[in-house]
Amino acid sequence: MVRNGQNSLRGSVSTLSLRARVEDDNERATRERIAELESQLMAAQQKISKQDRLANALYPEVHRRMHGFDEQLPGAGTPLRRCDGTLVEQADLPAWSTPAPSVEIKSTSSQRNQSILNEEPLNEDNFTQPASVRDIPIRAETMEETMRRYQRSAEQRLQRLRQTNGAPITLEDTFQKDPEFKSLFEKFNESRQNTRQSLISNGLKLEGSSLKSPEAYCQPFCDFLTQNPTVFHAVDYFGTKLEKAGFKKLSERKAWTENLKLGGKYYVTRNGSSLIAFTVGGGYKSGNGVAMVAGHVDALTARLKPVSNKKTSAGYVQLGVAPYAGALNTTWWDRDLGIGGRVLVKDPDTGKIATKLVKLGWPIAKIPTLAPHFGVGMLGTNNAETEAVPIIGLDDSTGSSTEEFQNQTLGGVGSFAATQPPKLVRAIAGELSIQDYSSIVNWELELYDIQPAQCGGLEKEFIFGGRIDDKICSWAAIEGLLAAAPTSETDGLVKLVGVFDDEEIGSQLRQGAKSNFLPGTVERITEAFSKSGSSANILSQTYANSFLISADVTHAVNPNFLGRYLENHAPRLNIGMAIAADSNGHMTTDSVSTALLTRVAEKSGNKLQIFQIRNDSRSGGTVGPMLSSAMGVRAIDAGIAQLSMHSIRATVGSSDPGLGVKLFKGYFDHFESVDAEFE
Repeated sequence: MVRNGQNSLRGSVSTLSLRARVEDDNERATRERIAELESQLMAAQQKISKQDRLANALYPEVHRRMHGFDEQLPGAGTPLRRCDGTLVEQADLPAWSTPAPSVEIKSTSSQRNQSILNEEPLNEDNFTQPASVRDIPIRAETMEETMRRYQRSAEQRLQRLRQTNGAPITLEDTFQKDPEFKSLFEKFNESRQNTRQSLISNGLKLEGSSLKSPEAYCQPFCDFLTQNPTVFHAVDYFGTKLEKAGFKKLSERKAWTENLKLGGKYYVTRNGSSLIAFTVGGGYKSGNGVAMVAGHVDALTARLKPVSNKKTSAGYVQLGVAPYAGALNTTWWDRDLGIGGRVLVKDPDTGKIATKLVKLGWPIAKIPTLAPHFGVGMLGTNNAETEAVPIIGLDDSTGSSTEEFQNQTLGGVGSFAATQPPKLVRAIAGELSIQDYSSIVNWELELYDIQPAQCGGLEKEFIFGGRIDDKICSWAAIEGLLAAAPTSETDGLVKLVGVFDDEEIGSQLRQGAKSNFLPGTVERITEAFSKSGSSANILSQTYANSFLISADVTHAVNPNFLGRYLENHAPRLNIGMAIAADSNGHMTTDSVSTALLTRVAEKSGNKLQIFQIRNDSRSGGTVGPMLSSAMGVRAIDAGIAQLSMHSIRATVGSSDPGLGVKLFKGYFDHFESVDAEFE
């Protein structure tokens, strides 16, 4: 009995030992397999360049995009989600697989966790509400899970290696076939390296008629404001952008009849400070309508006087300037001001006079306030001629005598350079590589706020910048025209955007909206496609079939002055463009134009707001009334709402430039069908 029990015990022990050995063998085999795979993986890793290893480090970013997560700019210190759904601190990750610093996801249910575990793409139903990964409990990853994850990753990499005959494959290689596949982190770095060619500078939009989300246009608009401070720079920028999109430049001094073709894209400038761009539909016939948008690109500024040189005062070099519109108000004091504009230069060899754009990219001028200790109020009590003179440098010489003052000038007696501050002449000449100061024939320079336009707010809801009025509507209109659907044989319209100078001072000059620039352009288009040439009847028919959006900024509601706004007429930021109404004819808006634009907004998925000034306040004006009355076209005033109008820096919503692009694109795409609904 005892011997049988001992034998039974020995058998049980042998069985347990055998099982243990089998389990040990299985575990050892698993570990050896993992070690083998990791060894092969490391061998493959040695063949991968430094750039490829960086792409491999972005695996969590790639994984997030595969599952449809929103693009977010990385930030440090955020726990990261692995492929199997677990969360881990960045410091715990191996160096070779360190990912982009943060991942932010959106979810409404636990289905998101299961989707990640099963490697299934998320759908829109469970992917709508924002939630941070910090809201999800963090669970440490076990060794078994780590080994399983490494094994799966190694096997996937080896499979890709075999498919390419052993050539190294990285995640960057896997997705590089799609040129649009770039994280915001990559786009941001790209923009820092090449601001002119980067995706950010070029609008972050798809080619053709597709658009990105409105938020994607925030940084491109900020770049535009910063890089194009004067009206001349803005128009030059638009011309360059249009030419890259296939638009051909026309000259007002030459005939257009032989140049205009159905389906063509064209633009024309006047004075270098106004521009009109238009496309001709493939099915256009003389007498058909023109879908127009008109804005302005000038802004409040201080322009240099014809003779801006001033005698040294108390050791300061000062600059003679004059306010353009309402500039030199209190918001201009103590700001860092740059100088830019256009310079006319004569070639000493050919005698030809060329125009060159210039901007000195550092703070040059300052209008200093007087400290309150002196007991003199600075809010509106100062003299704009004698107490708002910018300082641009220091000079120890007195320059008090006329002879000494004249001896300091450059360019020779009677030259233009002799009438300007010598230090400024040297700076401009150096910037433009001008050797002979006397070759500077003339210039139009102005002061501008040097601080870059920026996306601001806790969640980047705002844009803070200078010169927003009205470059924002003009920029959005040009972008909307470029994004509009390509012309076809059934497209019977001319689609047109005009951006004008001098709006802030009444539009009275030849480059202003009150000139013949826009009516003359429409007339020349009509004439080019008319069998009988110029005809007043055809032109009148064209105007009757046309429509104009007068696009200028309007007033956003200010939370500190709610009593200044009319109830139900106070536009908000990041909602949509606002229709501007006025009972005294300062705006062109009426019931017909409102109904038409509302229908366009419905068809294009846009929201509209409404603004009207209180009866006890005064209304501003736009280019709408003068253009609509000159041509007799139906018209509406609508624009993007902003805070702090006529301040040196204003505020709009970060989505507002994109919402403007979306509405203008919808207008160009749908006006013809919407117009057919009206008798």
